[in-house]
Amino acid sequence: MTRTEFQPPSDLALAQTRARRLQAVGLMCLAIVLFSVLDATAKYVVGVLDVPVAQAVWMRFASQVLFSVVLLSQLSLPRLLKTAKPVHQIVRSGFMLGATVFNFLAVRYLQLDQTITIFFLAPLVVAALAGPLLGEWVGWRRLLAIMTGFLGVLLVTRPGFGGIHWAVVFSFAGMLSYALYNLSTRYLAAHDPSEVTQFYSPLAGFLMVMPFALTVWEWPPSALAWLLLFALGAFGGIGHWMLILAHKHAPASSLAPFVYVGLPCMTGLGYVVFGDIPSLWTLAGGSVVIGSGLYLLYRERRGA
Repeated sequence: MTRTEFQPPSDLALAQTRARRLQAVGLMCLAIVLFSVLDATAKYVVGVLDVPVAQAVWMRFASQVLFSVVLLSQLSLPRLLKTAKPVHQIVRSGFMLGATVFNFLAVRYLQLDQTITIFFLAPLVVAALAGPLLGEWVGWRRLLAIMTGFLGVLLVTRPGFGGIHWAVVFSFAGMLSYALYNLSTRYLAAHDPSEVTQFYSPLAGFLMVMPFALTVWEWPPSALAWLLLFALGAFGGIGHWMLILAHKHAPASSLAPFVYVGLPCMTGLGYVVFGDIPSLWTLAGGSVVIGSGLYLLYRERRGA
């Protein structure tokens, strides 16, 4: 029997892999920007316009369903419903519903920079679970960078200094749902086309929240309110489409740390829209977080 010698990947293959990963990082960052705008819009809708949370959540999913139908209009409905992992698709859609409901409840009571810092636990959860669940073990350099970024989060939140609002429970629940959503997105990327996963994403929220939304329904007070409610689905739909595409080209553990891009986005939106002024602790922690993200980007460019 002839022993087959190991052939290392060619320079072209390595370059293509690095290019795909950088593309995935770019898509992930754009998705996080859109999710930040989504959260700011949700906070304005439920906090300023006083739209019931259930109604806002349902409109967010209903408009995303409409957006997905328009986006995928060239494909037939039977093809969109054909999945190799129906149970996993439904469970993933449920994780998305949980992340949305808990986050909408959190932003009603907390500042945007507070909610996003708690969400920054998600990369640690993803990194911890991606190995046993997906077989994607994170390297020690990336794990160290993730931990460093989380130290920046601790500078922002400063646990133990002052009172903690009870609504942080919603943020923690939303964070866990989001981490599991990302892991299931990566898993399904190997089994179903992106179009199928995009179509299934809002279905659980659309169907399950409808009865609660109709019970508390209040007619939106203005054209602006209608526009913002429909914008929730557009921001979410485009963001989740980019998230799905990103997970096709890079492991979940590599993409998860780039959720840190949300810190400057949420802090800026909180200041511009709601007048929430970030503290010096937020700025210091943000600098650490951004530095960690830049190092992770450097590692991706090196293909490590």
